[in-house]
Amino acid sequence: MYYVYIVRCADETLYTGIATELERRIEEHNSSQKGAKYTRVRRPVSLVYQEKFPDRSSASKREYEIKKKMNRSEKLKLIAR
Repeated sequence: MYYVYIVRCADETLYTGIATELERRIEEHNSSQKGAKYTRVRRPVSLVYQEKFPDRSSASKREYEIKKKMNRSEKLKLIAR
């Protein structure tokens, strides 16, 4: 199972990612060097959205849609659902 997720950073920016173990990945964003370079300087982060996918391919396509085709206001609407 793969997850596409959005976290809200301490500076109120949004970061979108993909993971197989969501809880572990959020912990990495908050407390390890394995966290994304973007989130490392914007800690703490909190999980605000997630979607499940059966395979990496479909999860990667969705991650691309969110990251590249949605602006901030569209992402906030997605989170608010």
